[in-house]
Amino acid sequence: MQVFAGRLKMYSNRPLLQVTDLKKYFPIKKNFFSKTQNYIKAVDGVDIQVYTGETFGLVGESGCGKTTACKAILRAVEPTSGEVYFNGINLRELSKSKLRELRERIQLVYQDPYSSLNPRKTIGTIIAEPLIAHKLVKRSNLKSKVEEMLSKVGMPAESTERYPHEFSGGQRQRIGIARSLILHPDLVVLDEPVSALDVSIQAQIINLLSDLQREFNFSYLLISHDLSLMRYICDRVAVMYLGKIVEQASSRELFLEPKHPYTKALISATPEPDPRVQKKRIILEGDVPSPIFPPSGCRFHTRCPEKMPLCSKKEPPDIKLTEKHVVTCHLFFEGNYKINQMERKLK
Repeated sequence: MQVFAGRLKMYSNRPLLQVTDLKKYFPIKKNFFSKTQNYIKAVDGVDIQVYTGETFGLVGESGCGKTTACKAILRAVEPTSGEVYFNGINLRELSKSKLRELRERIQLVYQDPYSSLNPRKTIGTIIAEPLIAHKLVKRSNLKSKVEEMLSKVGMPAESTERYPHEFSGGQRQRIGIARSLILHPDLVVLDEPVSALDVSIQAQIINLLSDLQREFNFSYLLISHDLSLMRYICDRVAVMYLGKIVEQASSRELFLEPKHPYTKALISATPEPDPRVQKKRIILEGDVPSPIFPPSGCRFHTRCPEKMPLCSKKEPPDIKLTEKHVVTCHLFFEGNYKINQMERKLK
């Protein structure tokens, strides 16, 4: 049981989703017939666990690999290597027919509500499609099921006969949520669910997602670059940089006591609503390295303000600071942090 941001949440200790050493490399070729010359290492060894009833966030700047990681988890793109277990079932071993049967338990809410809905179909048809595809409801009961789900996302029943272009962006996202939840899945992947919406509408959608989770007790895997959203809605958060997770902790612990230099820099860039609070901004130098030729050792060392000579030579291990707080950084290994702080003071 966890209390955070004024919400009481209860979830199981058994992982619903367990991802181990997940990798996704995209081959680089001169043309279709040539040999592979190199690889884009979009995801390079990701380990996460999502528990029943919790919201797990995957955050990082654009191009870090978070969306590709979720596509690989869902097998929307085939992973290069790694293991993905959903409720004890290895998704990578399933045939296409078996994977199709399991998809009713894992659903996705897309980022863009304008392009995720078929403009030629009515809202009633769009929301009913998952039920028809998985043969879960008789056609005589379709209309009542669709209207019931529409009411749960705050849309009127008469919306079933209208088309997507007749709705605003926030309403379209509600329709997309209804389509995903009508199957009552165990896991819902949220791919930047509010980034395309006006700020005034974002809060409504976020509160709707929280209310629906309390009602149906499913899990969320949330992909976003918005740290404020992560802080409000997530139970645990993982921070990605250049295809790897650099820090993972409970939401409260991550934002109150960030450890990795990259996490500190991200949080320092988050706007503070209270004008009386003065924050010291951490400016990272240089650009994000290419995922084709990632740096040796720690991938963040080329931009890290606290780097040590070891960082460029050896890949850092995962250091478990507390029960739910893991950081991948040499600073916290065998007293390196204290040594580095002393060297900085001497300089």
